[in-house]
Amino acid sequence: MALAVTVGAGAGVGSIVFRWCIKTFTHLLSGHADYAASPGAGNPQLPWLGPYFVVFAPVVGGLLYGPLMNRFAREARGHGVPEVMLAVAQRGGRISPKVAVVKTLASALCIGSGGSVGREGPIVQIGSALGSTLGRVTKVTEGRMKLLVACGAAGGIAATFNAPLAGVFFAMELILSTFSAEAFGATVLASVTASVIGRAAFGDSAFLNLPDFHVDHLAQYGLFAALGVGAAVVGVGFSRFLYLIEDACDVAWRGPEWLRPAAGGLLLGLVLLALPQMYGVGYPVLQKATEGHYAVGFLILLLLGKMLATSLTIGIGGSGGVFAPSLFIGAMLGSAYGIGVHHLLPHSAGAVGAYALVGMGAVFAGAARAPITAVVILFELTGEYAIILPLMLAIVLATATSRLLTRDTIYTLKLRRRGIDLEGPAPGAPIGSQHVGAVMEPLPSPLPSSTTLADSADVLSLSGHGALPVVDDRGAYVGVVTAQAVAEALAEQPEAAPTRVGQLAEPPSPITADQPLAQALHTLLSAAGTGLPVLDDTDGRPVGWLSHQSALRAVHAPA
Repeated sequence: MALAVTVGAGAGVGSIVFRWCIKTFTHLLSGHADYAASPGAGNPQLPWLGPYFVVFAPVVGGLLYGPLMNRFAREARGHGVPEVMLAVAQRGGRISPKVAVVKTLASALCIGSGGSVGREGPIVQIGSALGSTLGRVTKVTEGRMKLLVACGAAGGIAATFNAPLAGVFFAMELILSTFSAEAFGATVLASVTASVIGRAAFGDSAFLNLPDFHVDHLAQYGLFAALGVGAAVVGVGFSRFLYLIEDACDVAWRGPEWLRPAAGGLLLGLVLLALPQMYGVGYPVLQKATEGHYAVGFLILLLLGKMLATSLTIGIGGSGGVFAPSLFIGAMLGSAYGIGVHHLLPHSAGAVGAYALVGMGAVFAGAARAPITAVVILFELTGEYAIILPLMLAIVLATATSRLLTRDTIYTLKLRRRGIDLEGPAPGAPIGSQHVGAVMEPLPSPLPSSTTLADSADVLSLSGHGALPVVDDRGAYVGVVTAQAVAEALAEQPEAAPTRVGQLAEPPSPITADQPLAQALHTLLSAAGTGLPVLDDTDGRPVGWLSHQSALRAVHAPA
């Protein structure tokens, strides 16, 4: 608890420093507190350049943060969250402490000089690095180290967006990829601590101010559902376009890596000259879109422009997040969609701002496949509860559609392109490429489903397994019964308790003989007993047994 609070406090202070750095560098390089609020204006410090200063601002920024990252922390390049996910999944939560310092300066310089990226990726990496450093200093176990990393991520999101609940679910859904009472309690402590510090510095106001909204017609739910499906396509398209541009930059650039952000900054500057609304994070433009100040054609232009500007910023070696760009793209899509349906159904379409908000959440859900985080953070960022039902509907449909379209998210795709599977083993791990069929044990004698609980308790106590397969009267596999389930049933009231073991049998998540062992371990570790049946990949009948002991034997088995 004390460590979680400490990490939350560090993340809160880190978010204050980070946002101050962004504001300072933005003012130094553009002459404005937020250039997106006055696009096309000149730099008051360089009046003779007029609006053309935006061509050179990214070059100057790249000359500063490019050598900084190349010399001290190359992992600070990019949008940050995938590196934290990798550290938790395969590196025991270990993140270099210098990442916090380098990421703060590099991302602030990138955003301040016009980089069209968000601040959530950097603050997640900053907070996580603080949590990892504290865990290393206090010499906690690997499990606690991972939890402290998640606490840092939760605190960073909570403080920078004034969204404590979203910080908790972001950490559990994306960083830890698991839900437990301990993880929830620790991340809540960190998130609350960081939020208190963040609110003391930034105030306690909603991120967006939307007009009152009410669903007056059931037909609107159909419109929101269609928006959710379309937003998933846009979210997946944004993910693919991001890495397409990054690949193109990799092919085109043949010079030293420290110079790449400056050289590519010239291209980014030309994009900013054509569309100055892309400068920095772009929250003022997003706010205007939700208020309906832009025409449909210009909204589509802003959507495509953000995709290009963000992808180019990341591709040239910039440092910043993709969460805020996802919200921006979703707002443009939702606003354009809302204006369109309002013209077609003026009496039942509802407010344009509501479609913008739903589009924000749905595009992020389509890109990142984090539906709980998407729902909670949009609610907290706006304070608009009336939109929650359409928001949930669109986000769930966006998540499902995204899963049908691709197996990867905008975060995991970056890692998979480097040959890293978060569900698999780390490169060089002793348990690596083996398949379940190579290490499984013989299948224990199954229990007939008609066996009484007393008899099954005797068999389980002598079997050496904490669970056994169960078959019906015809010998067909029906599931697994655990010793815990039998013991709990025997402790119930006799008239209310089951009498046969078949009533307690449940089919666990399937493991097949041709499945990679590293992937099957996730299923095994989450199972209630000490082992699981291995199923034939053709007819689904049990052919073996996978236990923790048999998995460990893979260390000595030939690869």
